[in-house]
Amino acid sequence: MSVFTRVSTDELHHFLERYPVGGVLGYQGIGEGVENTNYFVDTSDGRWVLTLFERTEEAGLPYFLGLMQHLAERGFPCPAPAHTHAGESLTSLNGRPAALVRRLSGNSVLFPSLEQCRAVGTTLGTLHVLGQSFAGRRHNERGPSWRRKVADALHGKLDGDEHALISAELASDSGLAWSSLPQGVIHADLFRDNVLFVDERLSGVIDFYYACNDALLYDLAIAVNDWCSEPDGATNHARAEALIGAYCARREPEESERAAWNAVLRAAALRFYLSRLYDWHFPRAGDLVHVKEPQSYRRILEWHRHNPPPGLDPR
Repeated sequence: MSVFTRVSTDELHHFLERYPVGGVLGYQGIGEGVENTNYFVDTSDGRWVLTLFERTEEAGLPYFLGLMQHLAERGFPCPAPAHTHAGESLTSLNGRPAALVRRLSGNSVLFPSLEQCRAVGTTLGTLHVLGQSFAGRRHNERGPSWRRKVADALHGKLDGDEHALISAELASDSGLAWSSLPQGVIHADLFRDNVLFVDERLSGVIDFYYACNDALLYDLAIAVNDWCSEPDGATNHARAEALIGAYCARREPEESERAAWNAVLRAAALRFYLSRLYDWHFPRAGDLVHVKEPQSYRRILEWHRHNPPPGLDPR
């Protein structure tokens, strides 16, 4: 949620004339995240988030918007896309594909409580259940082949220890039988900054622009790594038990997932370690650009390499 493409007041007015959302009251750029340009937009008909897609392939955008529509229609707390007078949810602005979605109430949390972790687990399990009826299909563009490609691009930037760690984890990653694990729609980026709360109540899940079809366990691993890790990379077992237990109460993992759990936690940590290393060494130009430091994910990865995973059981 950074700003790479500037939008003037006149440009925004002309853009919104295509939508039945009323007149513009105000707007501001959002300086969080690393992928797309985002603005908060207030109109006489409500509050919105405008996204201009910078890196995302346009061919994948109907999948993301269709998934949000599918989930919102079934009561899932995600933004519903706005439609133009012509019925389109995907348009363009300043040479970029663009979409307007409802802005949800609430704020992200930096230090989640056990109750908030339970809410995340329940919500992720619900997403995986509801996603089974979504007809769209999209492969994970940041899967194993992407991880190898990024590691190759970083080769000249890494010190010896970093190179050894990444090489070892890529070998582990390639040995995982991903297709044998239960598959479905995953969010693929369920970090704390993509979940909103009003006090202890989970009020929204946002930023579906990495969503795809992949191993459901991988999605759970991404969430556990972010929501349940301490600054030194160690797993906070109380938070992990709360999140995983609530998830398992909504969707019971299979035996194949239990056997692969540690390896999948490591693969999920590797994915974000690599993407953050890449952005760190190859920064992008833009206003309000937020680049996340990579070493926190190295610590998480190292922890999973040397410690047993949190239990994959309902509580």
